[in-house]
Amino acid sequence: MPSAHNLRRIARHFDLSEADLFADHAEFTRRHILNQKRTASGPVDLMIGPFRDQTQTLRRYLGFYHSHFQTPTWDGLILRSLIWIYEKDGYVMSRSVERVVAEDGSVNQKSRYDGMVSQRGNRVYVVEHEMVRDGSIVETILTPSHRQQVKYLRGMTIGVAWRPHISPYTSRSIWKRIENKVTLREALKACGVFPAQSRQIDPVIRKYLSDPSDSDAANVLY
Repeated sequence: MPSAHNLRRIARHFDLSEADLFADHAEFTRRHILNQKRTASGPVDLMIGPFRDQTQTLRRYLGFYHSHFQTPTWDGLILRSLIWIYEKDGYVMSRSVERVVAEDGSVNQKSRYDGMVSQRGNRVYVVEHEMVRDGSIVETILTPSHRQQVKYLRGMTIGVAWRPHISPYTSRSIWKRIENKVTLREALKACGVFPAQSRQIDPVIRKYLSDPSDSDAANVLY
């Protein structure tokens, strides 16, 4: 039997009371295992759980992308935003920045979204929160078309448009990885809105967003 001094040290090390060390097996299980499981399955864990332990799975997706999608806010145009996928404290995080100025200068949109990323099966889920008071929640679901290719990530975005009135929308979404030689300033400057057939938009992206018969789109959506 350890001395009283050593018992206190053992209890302190395992964050237990000295009485816990003498509890029978059933009582110890009830106090410290079952209760711990109940705590772990609370509301916060319900949402955070799917995003834990994703670093190794998603490592090849870390980096910067241009996201392209269409929203009623900019009807008939393609919106290009900057997205950063990075690792922090064991989680894979996202940060999206939108910068748009209307041609007539009437609208100057600057938005930032922070979120988390998880892979389930062959789908990558990005759930983001707009970083303003009462900001909207946006979800993007992506399907990598090839295991070794992450130049393009195709999928769908679900969000909330703020023009002409606040309403939910869905859009095809396609991300294009930004090459290492492109500076962050250049990548941010390239953001904005573009006509659907603009030559400033990669032909692969134009086709995916505009062609319902695109086989890659069908593979993602179904």
